[in-house]
Amino acid sequence: MLVVDDDPARAQGLADIVASAGFHVEVVSDIQSSHFALAGNSELDVILCELDLEGVSWDAVRPILREMDIQVPAIMLSDQAEVSRMMTALRLGASDFFVHPVKDVEALIKSIERCVRQRQLRRELDESRKRLEKANTELRGTIKMLEQDQQAGRQVQLSMLPATPLVLGDYSFSHTVIPSLFLSGDFTDYFTIGTRYVVFFIADVSGHGSSSAFATVLLKNLFARKRSDFNRKNDSTILSPVAMLHRANKELLCLDVGKFATMVVGLIDMEQNTLCYSIAGHLPQPLLVSDEGVSYLTGEGSAVGLMEDSEYQECQIGLPNNFTLALFTDGILEILPRDDLIGKEAYLLQSFEDLTESPAAMVERLGLKRVDAAPDDIAALFVTKRS
Repeated sequence: MLVVDDDPARAQGLADIVASAGFHVEVVSDIQSSHFALAGNSELDVILCELDLEGVSWDAVRPILREMDIQVPAIMLSDQAEVSRMMTALRLGASDFFVHPVKDVEALIKSIERCVRQRQLRRELDESRKRLEKANTELRGTIKMLEQDQQAGRQVQLSMLPATPLVLGDYSFSHTVIPSLFLSGDFTDYFTIGTRYVVFFIADVSGHGSSSAFATVLLKNLFARKRSDFNRKNDSTILSPVAMLHRANKELLCLDVGKFATMVVGLIDMEQNTLCYSIAGHLPQPLLVSDEGVSYLTGEGSAVGLMEDSEYQECQIGLPNNFTLALFTDGILEILPRDDLIGKEAYLLQSFEDLTESPAAMVERLGLKRVDAAPDDIAALFVTKRS
């Protein structure tokens, strides 16, 4: 406690009353030459201040006090119980008002105790604010580091995507990937097997972010390994879409991170102009555009990474001399201007009625280049042949 009174005897009498209640008390009688802190870091809990200080004009002091960061509660005292003095004390921000001599000591002590609790609560709030600010600063630093890591991961993921376009004689392969976050759970790849075949796949891994992107790395690695096995060991697994889906299913299950993926795996025989493909729970299904019109390719199978005994269906079709094969992940359905799935699939069909349009024109028509914040990852893969 700090007792401020220019009457030493009166000040000491008040200090004795407060000290008898167990409080540590300091007395200031010379106001002009004394200095004490009143801000939040002050060690004071309560000030007991005389209102009738000689040479002090509270009307003049009040604007200064209002600008100061005063955090220590004050109890004002006066020799007279006048309304004007009480109002002055209240306007100065006093927590309570007492008259000399203090007759109700118990009431004074209770008032002091209330002020002490108020002061302690404010200190706790200040400490909590400081801890929160420190935590926020650390969190901002962590978020910035995570963003940098995500951006670096995005660059790595982009480097894993195939060249676009890849032109092989009359065939052209191209892709577009739009992540909803830095990293995408959607992925596509295509590559040659010898001079005759091209293997391609599109995958939509459940969820978003780093764990989903990691699963795309696993799929990329799987297909790269099996391509290598074909070249080094004459292992033909890579030429079977169903066999590759079984391998993807097994590896995602072994990964044991709760991730699954819908996929379409295809094999194009450029000598025979045929397509062998398998669909693993993927929507929308692949679109085939030719002079005969546009239609969805059929096929069934559950997503990879869900069940050990998943079954997949392998389909083989002859391809037209001129065609476009368009594959999308289901994020495309989120941005189409229709309310229900049937309407969205019908709209997608209508968007591909013109065979002569290039994949770039198709991307523009669907508005993929204008997507600023995709609600879901979007990947698109286009295979075209023009004789």
